[in-house]
Amino acid sequence: MTDTVDSTSDARTANNAVRHTYRVLSDTEKAQMQRVKDIGAAFIAELHAIGGTGLETDRFASRDLSLANTHAEDAVMRAVRHITK
Repeated sequence: MTDTVDSTSDARTANNAVRHTYRVLSDTEKAQMQRVKDIGAAFIAELHAIGGTGLETDRFASRDLSLANTHAEDAVMRAVRHITK
């Protein structure tokens, strides 16, 4: 079993202990999922820039920025769940 699998790979169940079956995504759905994740990552990077913290840390400069990060992660997860359902 591999340690990591690209999220757009058809082999994405290889390291997932909970969800055992996935449908094969179309190329359009894979691109949508990648865009959503890229947008989320860019937003989180901007939160670090606003607070003056580096991407190498998971800590934010304030509780508000930490909450913004949590909500961004949730938004990405929910969008991906919609795409992959």
